[in-house]
Amino acid sequence: MPNYRVIILLGFALLHSFAHGELLPVEAFGNLPQTKQLKLSPNGKSLAFIREHQGQTLIGVADLVNGGSNYIVRTDNQKFKIGWFRWANDQTLLISSDYPVSRRGVKYTETRLMKIGIEAGAEIEPVVVTKKNEHISQFQDNIIDILPNEPNHFLMALDLKSPNYPSVYKIDLNSKRIRKLIYSSKSNIRDWLTDRQHRVRLGIGRDETSIFFRLYDLQTEEWRNIWHYEIFDAPDISPIGFGLNPNELYIRADHNGRYAIFKVDLLDPKLSRELVFSDPDYDVEGSLIYSRKTNDVIGVYHGEADDSKVYFDKSYASFQKALNKAIPDSYNNISSFSSDENKYILFSSNWQTPGAYYIGDRTKGTLDFVSEQYPLLREVELSTKQKIVYKAKDGTEIEAYVTLPMKNVKDLNAAIVIPHGGPMARNYSGFDWFSQFFASRGYTVIEPNFRGSSGYGFEFEMASIKNWGGVMQDDLADAATWLVKQKDIDKNKICIVGASYGGYASMLAAVKQQDIFRCAASFAGVSDLELLLIKARRFTNYKVVKKQIGSDSDLLEEASPINHIEKINTPILLIHGEKDRVVDVTHSRNMFDELEDEDKVVEYVELPDGNHYLEIEKNRLQTLSKIEAFLEKYLQ
Repeated sequence: MPNYRVIILLGFALLHSFAHGELLPVEAFGNLPQTKQLKLSPNGKSLAFIREHQGQTLIGVADLVNGGSNYIVRTDNQKFKIGWFRWANDQTLLISSDYPVSRRGVKYTETRLMKIGIEAGAEIEPVVVTKKNEHISQFQDNIIDILPNEPNHFLMALDLKSPNYPSVYKIDLNSKRIRKLIYSSKSNIRDWLTDRQHRVRLGIGRDETSIFFRLYDLQTEEWRNIWHYEIFDAPDISPIGFGLNPNELYIRADHNGRYAIFKVDLLDPKLSRELVFSDPDYDVEGSLIYSRKTNDVIGVYHGEADDSKVYFDKSYASFQKALNKAIPDSYNNISSFSSDENKYILFSSNWQTPGAYYIGDRTKGTLDFVSEQYPLLREVELSTKQKIVYKAKDGTEIEAYVTLPMKNVKDLNAAIVIPHGGPMARNYSGFDWFSQFFASRGYTVIEPNFRGSSGYGFEFEMASIKNWGGVMQDDLADAATWLVKQKDIDKNKICIVGASYGGYASMLAAVKQQDIFRCAASFAGVSDLELLLIKARRFTNYKVVKKQIGSDSDLLEEASPINHIEKINTPILLIHGEKDRVVDVTHSRNMFDELEDEDKVVEYVELPDGNHYLEIEKNRLQTLSKIEAFLEKYLQ
């Protein structure tokens, strides 16, 4: 078991004490996580991290040998946002940034890959500079493979020749213009996968709504097709990585109604499968875990939290068991290893603990506290979160997570139903800042994994196809009914609050379920399915969107909240980011205009420079405050 001590690398916010019964400030939940994405350099001597501070996002590097840290990148999140970073080598970071753009009347997002040395005063530079007559790629951050034996090079997919059909290039970190073509773009190939020997082995293609895979055969030295399927028509097959043996490919595919992990023998003409891991109750949705020492597969992300792991290798499973013993009743995720795997970063969280980072040293047997994500919640007893199962009207069992009102605050006997986005996504257990905020205000919160959610098999998920406003919507009303019966909630004090698809469901509830929901709040919600389809026409996934939501104008019109303004008598709050590139702000603007024209009870807040994910701190704080005031007005 590791020994504990505390080291301070990053600096902390001051701890605030709260009197009995005092409401926690909005900032305790609404501030962006103070630190995230802690990653060790390959040699384990440096630690890079993202920190949020006074509305700015910074990338810092701590020297673990000599001490001290410095910030090498900062942004106010207005012109660009940092998506992720990774170590290219011991001295250089690669950083993905994204930009909202609007060209020729089309709004979309572009990404760029930047590089920067970790020394103080280093300048950030673009990795790719487009040459004359080359296509300017929309997405310039698709790293295919880091080459550990060539620390100044890596493989990258770029569509410099044919738009949307990327070739694979070897990029030289020492030059913005020197790059070597490894594989030219192929017809309808949208992405590439390498084996553990860093060879391009698999092309992932899409032709409208057909998905197919092309394998480079090491024996024949030729490409051949191996699988194909139609999106939404049958369970998909997803290659997720090669084993150390280059003729072993791991895939995700259906197994007794749930997605499981298989190993495929590529030398077998029949592509025989060996079951590696399955869960009879849930889909295995996570990515593979590789050992940095052996370069082979050792496990997969899977479990109650979206960062849980299952190890196939006994030595790693034993190590995980020791960590779980050291920090019990938590999800303990090793998020980063040094190359020799002696040093590691541990992220630990549970439904009451927002998340803390530790740095471990296996040689010394130490585990040192580094930082936490929500310092204002330190030593605060948060609300309990329970996984429950309720039955829909037709008898279908639906899982959901219930967060009870926080202790020492007044229980309002009121509830909030929060439908997730997607809709082909799901809720997990573990800490959630959004639901915990409302629990801190005295509300009971339920987050249903309604039909159409991922994680429960192909058939369950396909309930969302061409069925917006159908059984998915009914399942939300049934969640509210369950709360009234099981948690003694006042049936006249329930509101629905959702984002993206959840925002759509909230607006539609104001049309169809006024007897269930007293009020409805939508963040970045879809109000018009026909508009959603029209906007998709300029993008390569148009046929997929069309197949997902349908193309029958009458049905789309009937399922769109904006076409039923006259039926709405429920108070509605609309919030939307000005530069949302997933659901255009027009959806909320038009909905507000229509509601206001009919003298309906509606409030609208537009967030300056806001995107689909509340990544600007002041926007996140404003959103929580507006929803809080809205709920106080109609549920108390």
